[in-house]
Amino acid sequence: MAFETIVYETRGPTALVTLNRPEKLNAWIPLMSTELVAALARANADDDVSAIVMTGGGRGFCAGADMDATFGTRLGGRDPGGTTAQGWGGLPAGINWPKTVRDSKPLIAAVNGAAVGIGVTQILPFDVIIASANAKFGFLFVKVGLVPELASSHYLVSRVGLGRASELMLSGRIFSAQEAREIGMIEEVVAPEALLDRAFEIAERFAGNPVPMMRMIKDLIAENACARDMDAVQDLETAYLRQCWDLPEHREAVDAFTNKRKPDFRKARSDG
Repeated sequence: MAFETIVYETRGPTALVTLNRPEKLNAWIPLMSTELVAALARANADDDVSAIVMTGGGRGFCAGADMDATFGTRLGGRDPGGTTAQGWGGLPAGINWPKTVRDSKPLIAAVNGAAVGIGVTQILPFDVIIASANAKFGFLFVKVGLVPELASSHYLVSRVGLGRASELMLSGRIFSAQEAREIGMIEEVVAPEALLDRAFEIAERFAGNPVPMMRMIKDLIAENACARDMDAVQDLETAYLRQCWDLPEHREAVDAFTNKRKPDFRKARSDG
């Protein structure tokens, strides 16, 4: 699939997805979500990829929705994406973005500039968010007569707590990368010139780990983070644990430990 709004490439065991509408500060249009879903599917199907980094081309990460191409088009009586009126959060019908992210291999957002509106809500379910010291964030929905989407009213509370999430979403103010780090919304702030190197360094932490187990862990975190029934939490953990017992990656880990060698999970998977 040829992409129009993003660029997809691989660097070693890491896939790099770059939002690519730099003349618009990578402002979102429905096609971008369609292409992002396709890019993640490509990375998840590639046995040589262990993690995925997403960043923005040019000086912005994603300046929210393209006002003319989305809201202006909708107010003019046309659907900006053909099926977004039937989709979740204004995305094309059939896209469940939070589920796509949580079902994926590890995802790292490298926020290089402005990330507002959907520019920030789309990365809240990611596993790691790091940002350039120049980055800015904002949940501007209330300022344009809208409410947030993509389960961000859940994920922002999970990251920063009820009070801070309420203040950020009700005020719609812009805030710095440093503040985002201080309140726990992102994991790190780095110098602009070091952003991608740091993202790839983090991705390397995942590179040697077995992919099936990483994806199971992501699902456990997503499903159990706000659970109240601890028996149900343990039921899901145990169901995955029993699956692990029968998978080649677990056998490889035990054999490698016994024989004092480094496990090769990729070879174990290919050998079945």
